Amino acid sequence: MPATEPTSVLVRLRAEFPDSSGRRLREWLAAGRVKVGARVVRDPRAPVLPDEPVTLGAPPPPALAPPLRVIHEDDALLVVEKPPGLLTIATERKGERTAYRLIWDYLAGRRPPRRPFVVHRLDRETSGLLLVATSVDAKRRLQAEFAARAVERVYVAVVEGVVRADQGTLEGVLVEDRSLRVRSAPPRASRRRERDRGRQAVTHYRVLERRREATLLGAPGRRRGRPRRPPARGAGPAAPGAAGPDGGGA
Repeated sequence: MPATEPTSVLVRLRAEFPDSSGRRLREWLAAGRVKVGARVVRDPRAPVLPDEPVTLGAPPPPALAPPLRVIHEDDALLVVEKPPGLLTIATERKGERTAYRLIWDYLAGRRPPRRPFVVHRLDRETSGLLLVATSVDAKRRLQAEFAARAVERVYVAVVEGVVRADQGTLEGVLVEDRSLRVRSAPPRASRRRERDRGRQAVTHYRVLERRREATLLGAPGRRRGRPRRPPARGAGPAAPGAAGPDGGGA
């Protein structure tokens, strides 16, 4: 007589996948890949009747590697949160771990696989939202938006000290050093060559909050011309230590 007593789903998996280890079978269960009939089963002790089908589904898509975090994803766009200390994209001088490389690996593991198109950048030491196109059409549309300066960006910076004026304008020259860090060029005439190879930065700011030894500044984001990361030196007593917006541009 055929068997009528139920067995555990783990026993059934061992019978149907004899070349797979017990550890691998348990990993499949924990990942939600195993179905008994139409229901997902994670408990290896779950009973299964002899006539119930047991199926193994596809592996789940890979997660985005830390320190990046997915904020939004659809068929055309991916928005991730980038922490400070990570380059957006490598240059010819650097072949290191970048946000672009992590996003590339993440999208390559999707079904169907996709590829990223970077339409703007954030400085290495700048944290914030990074917008990535995942289709050629979205890339072209976003590039047109950035080129037309129609994208509104909002920046927040914490600077040391207390800024007295409620609002103001920061002007200076930003340069990128050999380690790809963006900083303000010194005003001394002896460093004129360094200033000449930098880029003019103009940022209008307003005070959002004054703290005991620091000030929270907001920089309105609709870009006209080429404002860059705020040159925090020059903001009155709150001179060094600003964490400002990106210098990458579109």
